[in-house]
Amino acid sequence: MNYQTTALRRALAADYAIGLMPATARRRFDALLLEDPVLRVELGHWQAALASLTGTLPERPVPDHVWAGIKARVEPQVLHMPAKKPFWMSFRVLAAACAVVVAVLVGVLYQRDIGAEYNATLVAANQQPALQVQAFGDHLQVEPLTLAAVEPTRALELWAIAAGGKPVSLGLVPSSGKGRIQLSQEQQALLAGPVTLAVSLEPQGGSPTGQPTGPVLYQGALASR
Repeated sequence: MNYQTTALRRALAADYAIGLMPATARRRFDALLLEDPVLRVELGHWQAALASLTGTLPERPVPDHVWAGIKARVEPQVLHMPAKKPFWMSFRVLAAACAVVVAVLVGVLYQRDIGAEYNATLVAANQQPALQVQAFGDHLQVEPLTLAAVEPTRALELWAIAAGGKPVSLGLVPSSGKGRIQLSQEQQALLAGPVTLAVSLEPQGGSPTGQPTGPVLYQGALASR
């Protein structure tokens, strides 16, 4: 099987994220993830998109016809006959509901990438996606996925590492994990080439040496859209 095919890699990452992949195929995919950072980025995109679908839904009042059905079961001696609606009206309602569901899913999966030049999903040592990073020209937008808690005297610092080069600081990750990191022209030029992003644990205020001094907690390749 050619695992370099874009469509196949995307489909496999989706099956893995949703949980549809058989056990044998899942173990084979786990092995691929260890060797392929770009595949980890694709998986992170799917996991981040699906995670946003698990939020709590707002409460909605129960429609009258639902209450009528409940009463008919609780009080079987009373006949509750809800008014029938024309078939064409029910069909229009169903079609409208399907359209809304499709629009929401498409928006969740693709809206987050609009306008971004580069994307990266930084993962922990156990390959769990931890931080989503998007590059928008003169700034980065970061969003936490599963960031570990950091002590008040510590900070997370984001680094860019070009092939064969030393880490270059891009700035501190906001304490909440979500926010904007402004980029200088030199940093923007660095991100235009192939780089790996990494996050290290540093003293409050950032590394005092200009290089990572604490452990590297998360990393991932920066890929173009």
